[in-house]
Amino acid sequence: MQITLDNPAGAPQPLSPYYSQVARVEQADGSALLFVSGQIAEGATLAEQSRGVFEILTALLAAHGASLADVINIRTCLTDISELEQYGAVRREFLTGTPPTSMTFEVPRLFRPEARIEIEVVAAVPARG
Repeated sequence: MQITLDNPAGAPQPLSPYYSQVARVEQADGSALLFVSGQIAEGATLAEQSRGVFEILTALLAAHGASLADVINIRTCLTDISELEQYGAVRREFLTGTPPTSMTFEVPRLFRPEARIEIEVVAAVPARG
């Protein structure tokens, strides 16, 4: 097993130099697990921020040969759970296949005061071949 921590050059860069955006865990059979750090995005509404986060996640996964279809777990933090429907509508635009395992919860605030949502994912990338 090999572990690589990465901030892919072709994807949006992290907001802080103190974390890696992706941890890639290579398996002996050539498959990999990708652990993607929580992501936030700009936007005036929760829907705009959600869309931005999914676009960032798409870029980070693509840099490692994966897509949102490979996501097996998603964790979402909302600062206002009453906006869950707004988030859910955007999520359904991006996660169109079998839904991954999921956890969504409300938090009092995120590390950036303007952030209303933060999402982290785990993806399983099949062996190439």
